[in-house]
Amino acid sequence: MKISDILIMGLKSLSRRKARTILTILGVVIGSLSIIIMRSIGYGMENNFKTQVMEQGGLTTITVSTYGAIYDDNGDYVDSKQQKLDNHLVEQIKQIEHVRAVTPVVQMDAALISGRYQGWTYITAMDMDSFDDFEFPGLTMGEYPTPEDPSTIIFGANTPDEFWDTASRGRNTKEIDLQRDKLTLKFQGYPTNDKKKEFTLPLKNIAKMEQTNGEFDYNTYMDMEYFKKIYLKYCNTLKVEDRKKAIKSLDQYQQIKLNVDNIDNVIGVQDEIKKLGFQSYSDMQFLQPLQQASETLQMVLGALGAVAMVVSAISIANTMVMSIYERTKEIGIMKVLGCVIKDIRKLFLFEAALIGLLGGIIGIILGYVASWLINKFGQPLFGALMSGNWMYDTGNTSFSIIPIHLPILALCVSVSVGLLSGYFPARRATKISAIEAMKTEG
Repeated sequence: MKISDILIMGLKSLSRRKARTILTILGVVIGSLSIIIMRSIGYGMENNFKTQVMEQGGLTTITVSTYGAIYDDNGDYVDSKQQKLDNHLVEQIKQIEHVRAVTPVVQMDAALISGRYQGWTYITAMDMDSFDDFEFPGLTMGEYPTPEDPSTIIFGANTPDEFWDTASRGRNTKEIDLQRDKLTLKFQGYPTNDKKKEFTLPLKNIAKMEQTNGEFDYNTYMDMEYFKKIYLKYCNTLKVEDRKKAIKSLDQYQQIKLNVDNIDNVIGVQDEIKKLGFQSYSDMQFLQPLQQASETLQMVLGALGAVAMVVSAISIANTMVMSIYERTKEIGIMKVLGCVIKDIRKLFLFEAALIGLLGGIIGIILGYVASWLINKFGQPLFGALMSGNWMYDTGNTSFSIIPIHLPILALCVSVSVGLLSGYFPARRATKISAIEAMKTEG
């Protein structure tokens, strides 16, 4: 029997029993649709968790702070400890395997003056060589500092904050134009020596970061060496006692930031830092349990889809068994005419596989439609379900994501289920006696 004959006979057989065929295909549609939707929701949640954690900072970034938070095995905050961060610790961290970049961080409040208006900013000084490693965002104006000119001050998207009129009782405010208005920086913290002129720094090289919806938006960045240079000038305007304290503070960092070469090594590097006696923080601490929860959810949702597919497999098997009973005489005639057993088996397997294929294709199409509807109208439902999780922002997210491999997987499962469900009925058909089959009425 030619392959074309098998195809024609199989299609005719399915078309003769339209109602039964449609109902069986519908079962496969429900099964494949369940797999796609259930898994796509899991992928959507995992992607949203990861995206929102990345908005808070790089996933490969680890921060060691002056006050290190202590968490239990469940990731819940327990206590904090004061930590001494200095150059010795920086060198120790550099020796840890998989650490790609390390920079000390000095953070300090400063005043910004523009005429009679004054604003505030939070300076974060880091080694400019590490800016790329920590994925600093693009700039809407200006350029990042260079070794030739390290004097650039980089404002986050939401800085500097509101400027107000120091001479006004009503606190009149003004929006500063960084490209036109003159700005002067003044350090805070210690009173100026009466015999010295107050330190002020006119800002000539200004840059502005793009919006990131993360920590970059609220900080002002400078190169560490340039910061120390101008801060020492500020220190020279202070009283002797204050000057010593201020200079000494440059050796005590508020943070040490490090970047790891791979996301999979972040937790391991944190363990090495813990062995040094220091607590550290990374967004992976939050993402890892969320990923585990997401994987568990995907398994549960996938299992529900698998149950629907098992039901469709039973439906296909039932359809094929009924078809064999109804076509017993036809099978006998095929055997009498010399049709080999292998071709009879192929015929029934083809019919079962075709049911799986059609059901899978329709299920995939409906899956994309359902995914679109979930993303468009699912906000109230998912907002209520995830309202207790601060990491899950349902305002601007995709609740259902269908990666390219998912429809391919669903189609392969549908066809495989069809073949497996049709195998035993097909085998039964090959064992029917030709003589007994010819005696059957039909």
